[in-house]
Amino acid sequence: MTDRTLVIMRHAKAEQSASKRDIDRLLTERGRQDAHAAGTWLAAQGLSPDVVVCSPAARTRGTWHEVAVGLAEGSGGAAEGTGGAAATVHYEPNLYDGGLSAALEVVREVDPDAKIVLLIGHNPTVSALSHRLDDIRLRAAGGLRTSGIAVHSVTTAWADCASAALTADHTPRS
Repeated sequence: MTDRTLVIMRHAKAEQSASKRDIDRLLTERGRQDAHAAGTWLAAQGLSPDVVVCSPAARTRGTWHEVAVGLAEGSGGAAEGTGGAAATVHYEPNLYDGGLSAALEVVREVDPDAKIVLLIGHNPTVSALSHRLDDIRLRAAGGLRTSGIAVHSVTTAWADCASAALTADHTPRS
């Protein structure tokens, strides 16, 4: 079985707004900068995704946009996955309100040919997913902060993913 990589990311810092629905909250300027820095870091690590699964919330969509720009700049061109084509992006409602079991099911339904998958969602779900896959390191750190990234090595088919070693974590700050 060829190794696969799951990159779990918490959305970047979002505005606080009593007048907007939660799903409509946008990124702050710092959030945009941090998400861009996350994309640059992913490019430097050779982690350009084949597939992106993202919550449909405005702040996660904005996070993906800025990450994609950072990936493109960091790789010297278009944000491309290991397969040589632009990442396939899926906006998955279960990453907004489905919880841990739903997020794990989203991972298990990824295209079997994908090598690097970027999942962008919300706490507590993204931290819980990382803990569920490998609870050793991030639990002590209190989970993923905004723009936080947890990189997991998946040694099974996506459909069989039950555990995955945490190989790196990073929290960009502008």
